Amino acid sequence: MNRRAFLKAIGSAALLPILPRRLSASTNFRRRRPSDAAWPSEAAWKRLNDAVGGNLIPVKFPISEFKTDPAGAAAKDLWDNLTNPYYIRDQPGLTQTLGWVGAWATKPSVYAVAARNAHDIAEAVNFGRENNLRLVVKGGGHSYQGTSDAPDSLLIWTRHMNDIAMHTAFVPQGCEHTVQPQPAVTLGAGTIWIDAYEAVTTKGGRYVQGGGCTTVGVAGLIQSGGFGSFSKHYGTAAGSLLEAEVVTADGQIRVANACTNPDLFWALKGGGGGTYGVVSKLTLRTHDLPEYFGIVNFTVKAASDDAYRRLIREFVSFYHENLFNDHWGEQAHFKPDNSLDINMLSHGLDTERANKVWQPFLDWVAGSPHEYSTEARPSIVSLPAQGMWDLQSWKEHWPEFVFPNPNGNPLIGLLDRALSYLPWQPAFRRDKRPDAPPNDLWWVGDAGQVGWFIWGFESLWLPASMLENAGQERLADALFASSRYSGVELHFNKGLAGAPPDAVAAARDTATNPAVLTAFALAIVADAQGPAYPGIPGHEPSVAKGRKAAERVDRCMSQLRALVPNPGSYVSESNFFENGWQHSYWGSNYPRLAEIKRKYDPDGLFLVHNGVGSEQWSADGFTKL
Repeated sequence: MNRRAFLKAIGSAALLPILPRRLSASTNFRRRRPSDAAWPSEAAWKRLNDAVGGNLIPVKFPISEFKTDPAGAAAKDLWDNLTNPYYIRDQPGLTQTLGWVGAWATKPSVYAVAARNAHDIAEAVNFGRENNLRLVVKGGGHSYQGTSDAPDSLLIWTRHMNDIAMHTAFVPQGCEHTVQPQPAVTLGAGTIWIDAYEAVTTKGGRYVQGGGCTTVGVAGLIQSGGFGSFSKHYGTAAGSLLEAEVVTADGQIRVANACTNPDLFWALKGGGGGTYGVVSKLTLRTHDLPEYFGIVNFTVKAASDDAYRRLIREFVSFYHENLFNDHWGEQAHFKPDNSLDINMLSHGLDTERANKVWQPFLDWVAGSPHEYSTEARPSIVSLPAQGMWDLQSWKEHWPEFVFPNPNGNPLIGLLDRALSYLPWQPAFRRDKRPDAPPNDLWWVGDAGQVGWFIWGFESLWLPASMLENAGQERLADALFASSRYSGVELHFNKGLAGAPPDAVAAARDTATNPAVLTAFALAIVADAQGPAYPGIPGHEPSVAKGRKAAERVDRCMSQLRALVPNPGSYVSESNFFENGWQHSYWGSNYPRLAEIKRKYDPDGLFLVHNGVGSEQWSADGFTKL
């Protein structure tokens, strides 16, 4: 060692005694596992159980039934329910996504605090911090990237925190002299969106911006930014957040809003779930409800590659001229078999007006019968908006979408893409367990995500500049080139270009990547298998097929990525192996988020894959790097 290096070394060593203990010890910090001698004793766990009112539970792993007794009743019951998101929601040891090839597979925590209130959460947070445990938070358990589960951990399970309270004139705490009262709804952290829509829309006659998938957890969606079918009109879910109650790493129960802890409030609006604290409840602005919501479903098949190129170009032009506004959301799918699937929703249009919008495009298709065909008569219909999430209203207005049509007419169900090979499709599936509430529903189009094992998944925000005349042909050509490798979906409701100014302004005041503000859509390419789980004979995910699928997904998205100079991706729907995820997920907002993380969680108690601050930890979250 030379003299300069030696003096530098002893000088650094001399500073160690006066540094804060946390900083000097952090380089060797490792969280405890059950195999460690310092793992909490039975007496310690009993004290935690007493502190949370007896709501500490050992976590079972239902999938183990496939190994211990594969022919038994429990295994059969599990297999019957592994595609039921409500069943999965009720199991602390299961997540809706079962894993990702080459990345992760769902594993249970050791114990779970089945929290009933913020006090229970605070006790769990204090216990986890004081005993150096890996903490995990789960509400809906939808995370594609496995952020709501981890082996050898303590789970904070918010499933039972589902109280809902409506407000006619809500004012956030501390904002009494600066914010006008407004209609709002307060939702417990364990609430899922079907419960929120039933309370706010079906019963309350108003709208709350949430997720399109009915079984997604409210808290996780808000913290990730959050898009629903009508985000093109109302903006992101995070943009409607007025106040949150959150337990931070020091065990304090805090209120976060625009006037109290405003930095934490901003971070909770899209900065990523499970990162800054554990949310116990949220209050969201509610909105006026339009008279109608509607659906548009049809498929156009091209007879040749050249015809398909022309079809894509025509649709891109048609979208720009007629659909690029806040009346239209959801999806268009460009598929390798030269077909274009339209599965879109409308806001505020009756059936007659919606049909008039689409008629020019349908006339263009019909004008070339040798080049284009439709598999069925297009479905373009509307129903009273208050009945959008009400089974009885669907039975009254759209009975053909609720029950199979006995005449076999080729109707396609709402947002159905997973099972479109059938001659008809109902819109909903329902939890058929004996004690299930009648309105525990999920869209058929979301059914493929229940119990799936992901092979590949990527997303990309597409800037609205692509829709200008000079860019339309390049976009159309890239969509065609993408479709040669895999199907690509454009989710128009997940880009806010074309939204009203107030919706864009609210989203700008969130932590979500600013790329969303000028994007007309989020492109998604994905492939998966399910239900599947490693180690279960006959039901294992195919690693070889998964790797090939992941390669196709990457090559598909690369055609679009080449058009976007600074690509951005939506944190909740993105690649587990996302390159440069800090910029991809949050863009210019990342440095500010990192500062807030250091303020409220300086020791990294809360950790999720590719979450703010996670670059300082090992992949499993147990060792400080």
